[in-house]
Amino acid sequence: MEVVATQQELELEAIQNFEGKYPKQLWYLFLSEMWERFSFYGMRGMLTIFMVEKLLLNEHDANLQYGATQAFVYTLAFVGGLFADKILGFRKSIFWGGLLMICGSFTLACMPQTAPQNIFYLGISLTIVGTGFFKPNISTMVGRLYKTGDSRREAGFGLFYSGINIGALLGGWACIHVANNYGWNAAFSLAGIAMSIGLGLFFFTKRTLGPIGLSPLIGKFAPQKIRTYDLLVYGGALAIIPLIKILVSNSQYTDYFMYTVGPLTLIYIIYETLKFSKKEQQKMMAAMIFIIFSIFFWAFFEQAGGSLSLFARYNLNHNVLGLTIDPNEVNNSSNSLFVILFSPLIGLLWLWLSKRKLEPNTVVKFGLGFLFVSASFYIFYYTRFFANAEGVTSLNVFTVAYLVTTIGELCLSPIGLSIMTTLSPKSLHGVMMGMWFLASAYGQYAAGLLGAGMVTANEKAPLLEKLNSYTEGYKHLALYALIAGIVLIAISPLVRKLMHEVH
Repeated sequence: MEVVATQQELELEAIQNFEGKYPKQLWYLFLSEMWERFSFYGMRGMLTIFMVEKLLLNEHDANLQYGATQAFVYTLAFVGGLFADKILGFRKSIFWGGLLMICGSFTLACMPQTAPQNIFYLGISLTIVGTGFFKPNISTMVGRLYKTGDSRREAGFGLFYSGINIGALLGGWACIHVANNYGWNAAFSLAGIAMSIGLGLFFFTKRTLGPIGLSPLIGKFAPQKIRTYDLLVYGGALAIIPLIKILVSNSQYTDYFMYTVGPLTLIYIIYETLKFSKKEQQKMMAAMIFIIFSIFFWAFFEQAGGSLSLFARYNLNHNVLGLTIDPNEVNNSSNSLFVILFSPLIGLLWLWLSKRKLEPNTVVKFGLGFLFVSASFYIFYYTRFFANAEGVTSLNVFTVAYLVTTIGELCLSPIGLSIMTTLSPKSLHGVMMGMWFLASAYGQYAAGLLGAGMVTANEKAPLLEKLNSYTEGYKHLALYALIAGIVLIAISPLVRKLMHEVH
């Protein structure tokens, strides 16, 4: 057992002692995640519109349903991180999750034209459970490519984050385009094909990862016993799919679930934290502050898949910079395009400020993210002043708002992926990455509630009334984001003390 451990340590050291800016393994994980995000964001962009136009839900219920679906995606990410840490390891978790996501996409592709509800919720449930196993664990593997304190870590997460956005850009545009021109079944098939490519890339390159992502049970139990534990996890994942199908198809059940899972998870994290030193506990407290504020951020940001998706479908013209384009193709892809274009510029700005000792610390960057999101929702609100008499407004102004949103996201989200692994003890990396996604789950859930609250009581109200209702809601979100940003910047000195040497 000791020889195996020593060999694994040598293999890991060889990977972490890479020369240059990025390890070669990062590129493989980058490509796998890119295609998975193509599938995920392609499907995300279709959900709310599909539920309104094909499942015939009203806009209020579609917003709630969207929030519930996305909430379960990220809630299961916590569970997936936990099982990866304790039993499966990251590799098996990623492969198993990818298989379930492929099954989910092709299940949705097989939906009948009449009465598709049962097949829809089954496909969504498969995708939810699969994403829970896939998403948190591939991000954690990126962190394992670097030694503690390696200054190249943030650049690595930045590159990985760009892979997420390339996939989201391509998927967000392509799936809506295919749905509009070739039908919903073809669009869901495209998502399944993309996921298959991503999983295939991961399978054929995993040998380059050395010991990274192997089961934590290796060396502790006999291989046969490890296989038994693996099969129990796989069986449990399949067994929970019917339960997820029931929960996600009824937003009231989602309420009960979300009221329960958060407090229980918090109790578990506190229990785990008590095992560590006071310094580690304080760093975990700092991580929890980031997590709590991220809930508010995603509640605002994730209007993209809910209320903004419906707003784009019915209240925007089809002209941006003189080009004719479907507004939902802009809604689903412009954020990712802006991330790709402006992420290097923001990075250069931080470097320029750092050389002059003016770079804001991590906490202040989080706060700035809220301030930019606040500004973007004020712009979404001001689209009402560019509307015609029918209630159709400017896609150009809408796109500018997304640009401002993106700058806010670039201040916050890349930091979040990295900070969870640097503030938490190594044995809790998967759990804390899952906790980061659980915060996203609550943000998604809140996004659905906020979106539903913007809908007019009269489903058949004229477009102008719907425009005013949605934009009034965006004005309120702008105010909430402004308050959150100011509070976070004000408490930044306290949070910095809790973080100790982490910057």
